[in-house]
Amino acid sequence: MTANNAVNSTNEISQRTLTNFVAAAEPATAPGPPAPSPIRQFLNGRGSGKLADSAFAGVMAVCALSIFAIVVCIATILVLRSHLTIVKFGWGFFKGQNWDPVSGDFGAMPFIFGTLATSFLALAMAVPLALGVAIFLTELCPQPLRAPISFLTELLAAIPSVVYGLWAVFVLVPLVQDPIGPFLVKYLGWTGLFGGANFGVGLLTASIILAIMILPIISSLTRDMMTAVPNNQREAVLALGATRWEMIRIGVLRNARIGIVGAVILGLGRALGETMAVAMTIGNHAVITHSLFAPGNTLASAIANEFSEATDDLYLSALIEIGLALFLVTIVVNAIARLLVWAVTRGAPGRVN
Repeated sequence: MTANNAVNSTNEISQRTLTNFVAAAEPATAPGPPAPSPIRQFLNGRGSGKLADSAFAGVMAVCALSIFAIVVCIATILVLRSHLTIVKFGWGFFKGQNWDPVSGDFGAMPFIFGTLATSFLALAMAVPLALGVAIFLTELCPQPLRAPISFLTELLAAIPSVVYGLWAVFVLVPLVQDPIGPFLVKYLGWTGLFGGANFGVGLLTASIILAIMILPIISSLTRDMMTAVPNNQREAVLALGATRWEMIRIGVLRNARIGIVGAVILGLGRALGETMAVAMTIGNHAVITHSLFAPGNTLASAIANEFSEATDDLYLSALIEIGLALFLVTIVVNAIARLLVWAVTRGAPGRVN
């Protein structure tokens, strides 16, 4: 009896040992996945969003392509509506210097000359002044005066062009006649740019009013570009022993030069297309002259002044082709400006050296 009990005990121990060994050899059952959070359940219920993303990308592509469509549409309409003068004069329309609606002889060169002359002369006057205003507001102006001066500068950009024209007629034209005109003749008459009669209206007056109009655009954008330059650039230049002017020139203007060139381009675009203020101050005379006192005309002012007077199809076609000439001049000037930006930056970021 004792021997049987011992055998049973041994078998029971062996069975337990085998059971424990098999249990240890079997892999543990992996726990189930955790229950999704409420946020995950909400996102899963909304779907993947693939359709919404595709629709958004399509809408953005249409917006971008619409710019090309608008440009092509404008160019097409201008070419179709100026078909008569294109067939009659060809490229000679852009080189002709005679504008005589009575005899049906049209040439756009005086208007092209007036547009380019007033625009670039306005840039020559506005860019140094705008840079000076931006540098003063950003680096030198006392803090209490920055907001009022900035507000007044930007307020100039909101004034309608016809108000500028009225101000120029009553204030600027008499000033150009006397004392500005005699002063320029006395000290700069040797250049040959200030000869002939001075009636107060002419290329110089139109350039001055354009310079006043584009100054706030260039100044505001330049100030924003200079403000975006990190302060560590200024501190690094000053730490090397530079003066304040050297710090502004090397640490600020050099790093903001891409934005400054872009601001100048925008100002040039505004000057090329300005109409009312120029029409009220330039004299509206289709002639090419070397004197800045002489009356002239621009592409935009010619369209504004004579469009309502076009009595026949050829005259109307000539005015529309002037619009085409302005369109082409704008494209060419912007292409040159892009080349200028590339020449200034060479695609490299601003640096201090």
